[in-house]
Amino acid sequence: MAEAFVPLFVGFARALRSAGVATGPGDVLTFCRAAAVLDPADLSDVYWGGRVTLLGRHEDIPRYDEVFRRYFLGDGPPPDDLTLTAEAAADAVLALPETEGDGPEREAEAVLGLTASGVEAVRDKAFGACTPEELAAIRRMIARLRLTPPRRRTRRTRPARNGPIPDLRSTVRGTLRRYGEIDELRRRRRRVKPRPLVLVLDVSGSMADYSRHLLQFAYSARRAAARVEVFCFGTRLTRITDELGERDADFALAKAARTVVDWEGGTRIGDSLAEFVRRWGRRGLCRGAVVVICSDGLDRGDPEVLANALERLARLCHRLVWTNPHRLAGAVGMVVAAPHVDLVVPGHDLRSLEELAALLPRLG
Repeated sequence: MAEAFVPLFVGFARALRSAGVATGPGDVLTFCRAAAVLDPADLSDVYWGGRVTLLGRHEDIPRYDEVFRRYFLGDGPPPDDLTLTAEAAADAVLALPETEGDGPEREAEAVLGLTASGVEAVRDKAFGACTPEELAAIRRMIARLRLTPPRRRTRRTRPARNGPIPDLRSTVRGTLRRYGEIDELRRRRRRVKPRPLVLVLDVSGSMADYSRHLLQFAYSARRAAARVEVFCFGTRLTRITDELGERDADFALAKAARTVVDWEGGTRIGDSLAEFVRRWGRRGLCRGAVVVICSDGLDRGDPEVLANALERLARLCHRLVWTNPHRLAGAVGMVVAAPHVDLVVPGHDLRSLEELAALLPRLG
């Protein structure tokens, strides 16, 4: 029965566009799907379903009401049984099946402002327990994370009105222009620049439920700042910083997955970190950097190799953070890493990744 109403709803969207309401093809598709989930024969459901999915601005509501009355009621008064709430219509939209891709549907979902309950439901749910639709929604939310890299004060200074450092050179120059009369004491302040951020991600088989989301988090961090380096490891270390520099997220993640040849294989954390320190850390990549290792600590290599690598890495970097999605305190890697890391944080759900993003600026 829902298919028979599609031409009617498409005509309603055209009438809204003719009246000056900005309505795109993705909005119309979402409206049709929402009306099918509700009751397309009930005008109250149609009214609130269209109001939730077709409107992006509060100022368009009076124009929407006028077009709705003219299109569906022939300019008659609205019925008295429009009792469906906007929250119920939004819940119906959240119940729609997710679609993949970057089409207009994703743009329409960004317009909806009444989706807080659905977001909170998946924010505290472990990645391994989520349905495919929830995982797709989580990936979109991770892609919209706004990460602020850690910052540090440099030795260089800049002019400042209330800086703590006297600028004697500028003060003397100003005095000479005024024939020896000192007008004010110029001051300077130390410049602030982002610290390097290095993400080392475990993509072994034991991390299969989390690797995709951690890689999406690394892509968001790479897009937020220039001084971000990303490495993956299973049985060997692979640098994927350049692959994550692509503008399209799906293309960048697919390119990175093709580059990592040991995806969902074995785990050798110690050998991978030792190679990282030997090839990249000693070259200055970790100097003053915040290094975040994302792994469950399940290592099949020699614990002594891991301990030596972590000891050298802790001396090279500014802060060493370990993110453990499995929260396994008794894993070999976690026991060996405990004396060397500055902080251990979870990474099993969306909220823990948001907390990690909020923590990064404070590590500077």
